[in-house]
Order: sequence, then structure tokens, then C-alpha cells
Amino acid sequence: MSIRPVTHIGSTQPILEGAGVRLERVFGFQDPEMLDPFLLLDDFRNERPEDYLKGFPWHPHRGIETITYVLAGTVEHGDSLGNTGNLGAGDVQWMTAGRGIMHQEMPKGDANGRMHGFQLWANLPSSLKMTEPRYQDVTAKDIPVVVDDDGTSARIICGSFWGKSGPVDGIAADPQYLDIHVPAGRKKRFKVDTYKQTFAYIFEGSGTFEGASDPFGVLTEKEFGGEELKIRDETGNRSLVIFGSGDEIVVQAGDEGIRFLLVSGAPIKEPVAWHGPIVMNTRQELIQAVSELQNGTFIR
Repeated sequence: MSIRPVTHIGSTQPILEGAGVRLERVFGFQDPEMLDPFLLLDDFRNERPEDYLKGFPWHPHRGIETITYVLAGTVEHGDSLGNTGNLGAGDVQWMTAGRGIMHQEMPKGDANGRMHGFQLWANLPSSLKMTEPRYQDVTAKDIPVVVDDDGTSARIICGSFWGKSGPVDGIAADPQYLDIHVPAGRKKRFKVDTYKQTFAYIFEGSGTFEGASDPFGVLTEKEFGGEELKIRDETGNRSLVIFGSGDEIVVQAGDEGIRFLLVSGAPIKEPVAWHGPIVMNTRQELIQAVSELQNGTFIR
């Protein structure tokens, strides 16, 4: 067994998207090799309806897959193929945009005004960028939950874990997408395929992730006796953790426990030409996509 060292810890950045939705960007629009095959992750947890109700009106996608995971509230969605529906708490939608789709997503919130969830973008290899669009809508009751003897739990959205498999299948990057909770004070090891790119996103509680040597936390400035010192603190809410090579990660939960997304996938290792919600391999393919949007031939 070799522990995957932590190579990077980052925090989210506030951003406006869609028609004026306030969200936190975990990563996106950086070097696409950094987390290949994953391109972007947004955390759209909000308590104020005015920060999300304008939603994400009609917009295009091509060449990628979008994965929406709702924790609280509902998201109404529709697309150019005539599909409509609602995603509720615990539901997942895995959309393969392929050759192109127009869709909209309108968050509604729950009875208390909360709208919590995540959207992840995964790249498609060149051989599948112009494939037929498809949806995999999964309700909360169909997502297996495995609970270990010490209370550690995992919701398995995609991939295999602890003897169970998630309901989402047929995905190009062969991903694993888990929602994990480790109770307070527990130390836990999780197996990860060696060949896959892996990251964790903490959204409740805090903890420390071990590297090959010392535990690795967030580097913060704190004052002791009138002197500012830089120390390694626990990794907490809205923190991104990227891991190096190895076949397992180790986490020590803090006093309130820790809950995080653990996501891994096989790198595609192809050129990326990226413009907003369209991700292709060459600049010429991007120009063609924009031209098709303008002349009405984007949807086939």
C-alpha cells in the first residue's frame, strides 16, 4: 500500500454564473491537465433565494459531461430534446452533452429557502465528443449507501466501492464519485485506483489528509503572543485537496467529523480547446461550434 501524498490544497472563489447565480468555484478554467479528465467543479450552496432563483437559462454544451448532485432544494431542468424534470435532494443527473445540446437549469430551493448542490464537468475523449447526447437521471433512493462498523458512510454515485456499485455507468473516464462522511475523531483509509486522477472536496466539518510522511493541512496565518505564525491547520469546509500517485488516501476527521466528495477518473491526455460550455480538441472545432450556434445547426 502507498499513501497518495497531498500535492495541493485550495479554497473556493466566489463567482456569478448563469443569469446571476452566486456560487463558489472549486476549480475550473485553469490548466486542464491539472485534474484531467475533470474540468470544473462548482458549489452552489445558498441560503438566500435571491442569490440563485434567476438560475441558468438556455445555454449550449458540447464535448463534455455535466454531473449535477443536489443536496437540498430542487432544480427544474429542460433541454432541446424535449426532456424535462426535477432533481430533488439526493438526486443526481449525469448528462453527456456529446455533439451538442441546449438546456436550462432553474434552482428552486427547499421550504427553508436552501439550495445546496454541486456541478462537475468531465471531459470527453475525441472519439466521443460528437456522440449522441444522453441523460442518466438517478433518484436518491437508487444511490447505494454503505456504512462501516465505525459509522463511516459512503454514497456511491458512480464506480465501485466497498462491494457496491453506483447506478451511473458507461462513462468514458471510468470515474468513481463518492460522498463520504467520517465521524469525529476517526481515522480512515480509502482505496483509490493508482492510474486515476483523484481529488477530494470538503463541504462539512474538517480533518487532515496524510501524505507519504506528515499530515497535510491548510497553511494559515495565526497570531500567538502578538506574533504571526504560519501553521498547518485542519482542512475544512469548501477546501479542495488534490492527491499525487498512490493507491489509498488517509483522512483523520476533526472534532465535528468530515464530509467530502471523493472523485477519481482516468486521464484522457488529449489537447483541450475550451470556450465556456464547449470543450473540443482544436481551435478549428471551437470555431465550427460557434458558427453552428449562430446559423442554427448546432443541434443535430
